Amino acid sequence: MNVVMIGVGYVGLVSGACFAEFGASVTCIDVDEGKIKRLSSGQIPIYEPGLEDLVHRNVQQGRLQFTTEFHAPLTTADLVFIAVGTPTRRGDGHADLSYVYAAAREIAKHLQGYTAVVDKSTVPVGTARQVARIIHEENPEADFDVASNPEFLREGAAIADFMRPDRVVIGVESPRAEALLRELYRPLNLIESPILVTNLESAELIKYASNAFLATKISFINEMAALCEAVGGDVHSVAKGIGLDGRIGRKFLHPGPGYGGSCFPKDTLALVRTAQEHDLSCRIVEAVVEVNAAQRARMLRKIRVALGGSESGKILAILGLTFKPETDDMREAPALAILPALLEKGAILKAHDPQGMKEAKALLPAGIHYCDDIYDTFDGAAGVVLLTEWNAYRGLDLDRLKSVMAGNVFVDLRNVYEPRLMREAGFEYVCVGRPTA
Repeated sequence: MNVVMIGVGYVGLVSGACFAEFGASVTCIDVDEGKIKRLSSGQIPIYEPGLEDLVHRNVQQGRLQFTTEFHAPLTTADLVFIAVGTPTRRGDGHADLSYVYAAAREIAKHLQGYTAVVDKSTVPVGTARQVARIIHEENPEADFDVASNPEFLREGAAIADFMRPDRVVIGVESPRAEALLRELYRPLNLIESPILVTNLESAELIKYASNAFLATKISFINEMAALCEAVGGDVHSVAKGIGLDGRIGRKFLHPGPGYGGSCFPKDTLALVRTAQEHDLSCRIVEAVVEVNAAQRARMLRKIRVALGGSESGKILAILGLTFKPETDDMREAPALAILPALLEKGAILKAHDPQGMKEAKALLPAGIHYCDDIYDTFDGAAGVVLLTEWNAYRGLDLDRLKSVMAGNVFVDLRNVYEPRLMREAGFEYVCVGRPTA
């Protein structure tokens, strides 16, 4: 089976490599010549555990290739996936579909024989029909169907998610397109992964609704953490108590500085805008967005109070910059809201992240000192702020920290450490939603 993946960003590269691992012949196309040259020479532009080995193996075995050329791959393709970016559009919060529509126009020029064109990008309801309209207008003789096949990949665990998915969602209106997609995903039959076949609109909405619901759980537990701090409760006990209910589940009930990344912020906002377009409101999702924004400000206040009311002139060791561990993705990371505010008030920041410092330097204001060695960040620090729960930060040598720090404040925004142990180690320990005294 010949598969074309248009776009070699996170979704396109991971999906293309995994389809090749399934045995398909995959060609990944992108207009960015520099990115294609790097991939062709074996350089992987993103950090994702296991991806480099997966790409190299399938390139060597001849199942995966990269190009900027559209014509030859598209004329022989059975399935063409659109996996381009859909960022938030400036000014109104809607998803920017210009890259999707540009890909559709390019696809239309080269189609020969029956082809299934599949939206892999996260797109609002109705996009698949717009893609079909564009292709038909550009090439009225084209024999094609449009399908929707949303991705549910967690950064840091994307390959496992693709190979062992909770479900595969296929939105189709054509038996031919359904048959092609079922054949492509046939290797998953061995592990009995559920395949849900539905119409186009339902498939598109499933993706947004899934992300909005997960974001809701995060904002909910952050509100409960604030309430726990006010009344003396322990949010970990609360999360465990409600998570043991099978109707609720344990996942995404971890308090912290709020959600970030490439999906939740833009998808919750896009869902709200889609509802508004249809003269409806998504009040719960609107509240989720508001709570998440407020959580960043609350974490900033928590840091400031721990430092005695002012961060001016104080050295702070910042642990973690990416929005979550096991990725170099800085999109909508809490660090992007918290660190500039600390700098503005006169803090001196020394930061470390196992994978995100290159991206952080391009996005954060000048003046932050980036340390290659974790322990260099603590030298002379008045306090520590743990922003991302990388494994490298879970077993710090606390005696070594105390010996080089100027102060003893430890603000743990991910609740990695136990309050009692931190107090016994001599730290003024601050966390989220748990008693510290």
